[in-house]
Amino acid sequence: MIYVETNSVSVYRNFAIEYYFATEKKLDDTVFLLWRTSPTLLVGKFQNILEEIDHNYAIKNNINIVRRMSGGGTIYTDLGGYQFSFIEYKKDNNIDFSSYVEPIISFLKELNIDVKFTGRNDLQVENKKISGNAQYKTKNSTVHHGSILFDTNIDEMIKSTTVDPLKYESKSIKSVRDRVTNIKEHLSFNISIEEFKKKLIKAVMSKDSREYILTKEDEKRILEIEKEYFDNMDYLYKKNPDFLMKKKKKLKGGLLTINLSIKKGIIDNVLVNGDFFANADFDFLVADLIGSKLEKEDLKKRLTKKYIYNISNEEIIQLILE
Repeated sequence: MIYVETNSVSVYRNFAIEYYFATEKKLDDTVFLLWRTSPTLLVGKFQNILEEIDHNYAIKNNINIVRRMSGGGTIYTDLGGYQFSFIEYKKDNNIDFSSYVEPIISFLKELNIDVKFTGRNDLQVENKKISGNAQYKTKNSTVHHGSILFDTNIDEMIKSTTVDPLKYESKSIKSVRDRVTNIKEHLSFNISIEEFKKKLIKAVMSKDSREYILTKEDEKRILEIEKEYFDNMDYLYKKNPDFLMKKKKKLKGGLLTINLSIKKGIIDNVLVNGDFFANADFDFLVADLIGSKLEKEDLKKRLTKKYIYNISNEEIIQLILE
């Protein structure tokens, strides 16, 4: 394991560092990052920002907004929480959370916190979320990253996020406050957030682990990536065309929204949103749909890959034709 200290509370820089090591700077072992940021809304790659957050509140209160490279839902974080990343250099089309969250679970249990991995991607204490996790794949790496609520401002989380009612229609939980908690509330002793970080790094890193120090060349490229992808308004808001049909449904793999433009019974354009996790072939989904008739058999012929984790092609087709 190789630890990289970001020395920053800028979400744009920190995500750029992660993406740099995932796509360009390959080290000889798994890379581990652990960082904080000033108040920020981390929006999933496939989400419609204006449907997921209170945009006006975020702008008025100087809350950063950034689009992750991974799928999943929107996360609020601030200096009371941490983000962690594992960057593993392997080609693997499968999404698997268990091996990456295990070191975090083991560490929290050492602090006498009864934490469990539940749902699609959450760590929970007493049925309340203390960590959300997501993954994305690059050509030669798997990136697993997650949040840790240590002493996060839950009130700001509630005010800045807008939860789609479809997302929790099958649950009795009615508010964000009912389903999240801070680790600090479950500790039997006092510990600063800085000491918490030191202990977590020590727990994750093995005896033969080491630290990599960023070079001037690294810093130059990281800044370029930061401006290209993360601190970039065009990438954040993604100019989208108008669509005639909007199909939306909560499925096992997450909330799925498919926007369709139809001309003479043929799918002319497609936009797919949601808090799902993408498989390696997700980028082919739009191309495979465009040109198809709005008929089950034609759609079945075209959709031959595994596009979305835990959402079948049959479910995608059924949603389109509903």
